[in-house]
Amino acid sequence: MKIGEMYTDGQYLKHNPTWDADDAAWKADQIFALIQKHGLRPVSVCEVGCGSGEILRQLQLKMDKNCTFTGYEVSPQAIELANQRSNERLTFRLQDISEKCESAYDLILLIDLIEHLEDYFEFLRILKEKSPYKILHIPLEMFVMAVLYPRFHQGQREKVGHLHYFSKDTALQMIRDLGYEIVDFTYTKGYSLPHHTNGIKDKILGIPRRLLYPVMPDLTVRMFGGYSLLVLVK
Repeated sequence: MKIGEMYTDGQYLKHNPTWDADDAAWKADQIFALIQKHGLRPVSVCEVGCGSGEILRQLQLKMDKNCTFTGYEVSPQAIELANQRSNERLTFRLQDISEKCESAYDLILLIDLIEHLEDYFEFLRILKEKSPYKILHIPLEMFVMAVLYPRFHQGQREKVGHLHYFSKDTALQMIRDLGYEIVDFTYTKGYSLPHHTNGIKDKILGIPRRLLYPVMPDLTVRMFGGYSLLVLVK
């Protein structure tokens, strides 16, 4: 699993010093709702690219007491944060899961990860046999307003290291192309988080998002962005 060479830990820490810990409780709520909806009862959960480890900690608080949690991360800075959250059933590894890892899990989480990977196709092929179920969270950054604003995608690369940009259709087709079965998917509203609504642009775009999404969700996502796709696959 190679992260783009132009993007370093220091650059990520400059723009995101908490490694997305601020979003973790919200993301864990979305993941847990999907797990419950489909009656999944995993006894081992793994998150690849776990960052600060806060998503796994939040899930541990919600899930069965017999479930164990393992986070994999390639950033030493992130692992330092994650290890502060470790306990008897929650452990973290400074390791690339795609290299010399024989472990298997009931559920693997890939939360805001594949857009950072140079070759996410090969990575997802390698992971296929490591768990019966996987949950992906994919930012949908290929939308009309982003295309009209020429600096948007360059800014995402410079600020948070995104190498690839998806729409709902391209994300789902990519998953199908790799031979995964899509069990369920839903939009998540990342734009609604408090620290994502501070700018004038966010407040302006928030108006059509709120008004149009209840009646035309697909069109709203394609036009105005601010959403991600949460996908359960097997």
